[in-house]
Amino acid sequence: MVVVKNNGVTNSQIPIRVNRFNPGFKSHLNIIMGTHKRHIAKTITWRFIGTLDTVVLSWVISGDPFFALKIGGAEVVTKMLLYYFHERIWFKINLGENAKLISRLRHILKTLSWRVLGTADTMLLAWLISGSPLMGLKIGLVEVVTKMLLYYFHERLWYKVDYGLNNRNNFKINTLDE
Repeated sequence: MVVVKNNGVTNSQIPIRVNRFNPGFKSHLNIIMGTHKRHIAKTITWRFIGTLDTVVLSWVISGDPFFALKIGGAEVVTKMLLYYFHERIWFKINLGENAKLISRLRHILKTLSWRVLGTADTMLLAWLISGSPLMGLKIGLVEVVTKMLLYYFHERLWYKVDYGLNNRNNFKINTLDE
């Protein structure tokens, strides 16, 4: 049995038989491909918000706008890759059946897991670019608070957007191969 979940939230199950001879197979592939589009779009919107936050914080903490731009430029590449894979992993995690309760819990857990990963990346980049582990630590610790708030609201906003979810009402599709 193969289970496909949209955004990891489950509310109802619609069993369908899926194999290469069944029209449902195309539906199954559309769901998977649609989620990739969604995760890429979320990656881009979050990276814009996250990089802007990092640049502003780095500038305020260091007093050097060019240093801030270097960190922002470097993290665009590392964080987009990290974020995309973070999204793909969370897409496969199922926390339960109560969609409304699970939605909030899921967003909080995603926020915390992403923040640990993102802060480690920022601290390392700031340390490497500045040559000072203290500068990396300062920037990383300050951005923990701002980024968690921004990320949580980014997740809540995307939860209301259907882009990349071909059929939002079918939260979970069980597929049976014979």
